[in-house]
Parts: sequence; C-alpha cells; structure tokens
Amino acid sequence: MKIEEELKSKVEYNTSTRVFLNIMYTQNVISDSFNEIVKPYDISEEQYNVLRILRGQKGQPANMCVIQERMIAKTSNTTRLVDKLLLKDLVTRNVCPNNRRKIEVLITQKGLDLLSELDPKVKQHEELFAKNLSIEELIQLNTLLEKYRIK
Repeated sequence: MKIEEELKSKVEYNTSTRVFLNIMYTQNVISDSFNEIVKPYDISEEQYNVLRILRGQKGQPANMCVIQERMIAKTSNTTRLVDKLLLKDLVTRNVCPNNRRKIEVLITQKGLDLLSELDPKVKQHEELFAKNLSIEELIQLNTLLEKYRIK
C-alpha cells in the first residue's frame, strides 16, 4: 500500500518525502509489533536492546558508555534503563575496582534465560517482515538504508 494511502493523505508527496515518511512509518510498524513480543515479559524495546548488548559481552561487564554507544536509539537514558533491569534482577551493577567513577554492568543468568526465551520470537518477528523480499532485495535494502543514513 502506498504511504499516501496508509496516512490517508490527499496530497501527492515528492519522492524524497515519500521515502522519509515510508521509513518513519515502517519503523513505527516494526516497533509496535516488536513491543507486542516483549510486553508480556515486562520489558521495553530499549531494555531488550541493553540485554542484547550485555549478552554480546560474553560474560565481560560493560560500562555505561559502551552500552550507550551500542544502543539503537542513541537518545535512550541508559542509566534509567539499567536501573529498571536491576529491579527485575536481569543485570547487576558494580563499581569498577580500578576506577571508582566507572560503573560496570553485567547480565545475570535470569537475563540470559529471558533472552533465550525471546530469541525464537524475535527471529520469527524478523522473518515476518522479511518474507515479502528475496535475499537479493534484503541485501539491496540494507545497502540502500546504510547509504540513506549517511549525512
């Protein structure tokens, strides 16, 4: 369906506006769908991202700067996200013994178990959105989105 139809717009957009609106609209569709997956687990999309980053550390702690650098949404309040994950026992937070100003965050076994349970659901979610595209089209879409992002 054309973006004008999705937005019920009577205005015909120029090509660059259509692309921009399509990306914004698609991001919201994907995000809303993803939030339906994580909602029953009482975590947000951003909290899931923090857990995913910490799992990628393979047992090594990450400081707040490392987490923030790897976040998909760069505007996320990492400290607040970690605090919420702490309350759910999904992460631990300790002061670095070598630098008392540095906080180290580590995913707990409970956090790893939660990600293991979510992994097949997240994979299914990714495949749902990719199913209408061939492998070649997915590669091309990745290339185009990466190119589009360059400022």
